Amino acid sequence: MDIKEQIRQDEDDSSQDSEVRWEEEEAELEYYERKFRLAEQTHRVPRGPKNERERFEMHRAEVQQVAEVADLESVWEITYTPARFEGGFLRTSLRPFYQEDQIVDVMAQVKGGKEANVYRCRAHESVGVEWIAAKVYRPRQFRNLRNDAIYREGRDLLTAEDGRPQAVKRRDSRTARAVNKKSAFGVQVRHLSWLMYEFSALQTLQEAGVPVPKPFGVGENAILMEFIGDEQMAAPTLHETRLEDSEAGPLFELTCRSIAVMLEKGYVHGDLSAFNILYWKGEIMLIDFPQVVDIQANRSAQAVLKRDVERVCQYFSRYGIRENPNRLAEELWAQYAAPDPDDLAADLSGILNDEFGEDIEGEEE
Repeated sequence: MDIKEQIRQDEDDSSQDSEVRWEEEEAELEYYERKFRLAEQTHRVPRGPKNERERFEMHRAEVQQVAEVADLESVWEITYTPARFEGGFLRTSLRPFYQEDQIVDVMAQVKGGKEANVYRCRAHESVGVEWIAAKVYRPRQFRNLRNDAIYREGRDLLTAEDGRPQAVKRRDSRTARAVNKKSAFGVQVRHLSWLMYEFSALQTLQEAGVPVPKPFGVGENAILMEFIGDEQMAAPTLHETRLEDSEAGPLFELTCRSIAVMLEKGYVHGDLSAFNILYWKGEIMLIDFPQVVDIQANRSAQAVLKRDVERVCQYFSRYGIRENPNRLAEELWAQYAAPDPDDLAADLSGILNDEFGEDIEGEEE
């Protein structure tokens, strides 16, 4: 047999082997689809295969992707049994934390919200705590958050850089256009920015001494934070709690101090009420910060503050605490948020010197 015939024979054998492997992997793909009831195509094919080789490669990639998902599903068995439409986004959102040895199990859902669910997870021993809370944002089609434009005003877009919030560069016009056009990429950027603002606010406020859950990690669709409660129950909200009369006064003062520190750090909570304050063993913890308002860049910041203060005063009034919410909000704003006149004068002086300093010096000479 000469060289040409040998090459032709090898090509025929290779083609037959490819066809056999393709048929075997096609069968394997169908098996995984049946076993895991995959409702959606796992690999989007932009065009049909041009030849048998491309057909084989496309199917091999699809089989590999499905097999990888199936393998992860079988390896990570969780205690909690999710609802029908919950399991997919729950596992997808928390799997990175499992792979990074931050959590080892999902035990229970402890809160279902309008935009996110909170789960009690067993933490990995390296984290240093037994329980950890995972706030998992629900898919957009199941979310019920409206009128979020008031909170987004003045915000930079945030993305993740090595698990840390990072502002999108202003010269990144591509991202800005995608967000404005509400493309799939733009929607994802807005969604990630929403999470990153909550994570960033928790970091800043926790370091400043505000009673908020300690943040442990953030992903594209979930935030890990300190769990408030124990194995039997999660901490209830103030709305669900009957305080002792002796507790109400100190807790009201602590809430007001927390609002003041938030203002000093440039934040208004944006949705503060008895529904977003946890109570546990005589202590309170402020939660839910994705809608924090930037007091310098948002024109509605003072109005949002007044609404927060009014809701807090309304709750504590049932314990005999009588405080004028409008006056309190104005005092807090004036003391902790409004710019200092001396600082404004200094800033103005600096601007004038920068713009006209040379001309003034020239006249004096």
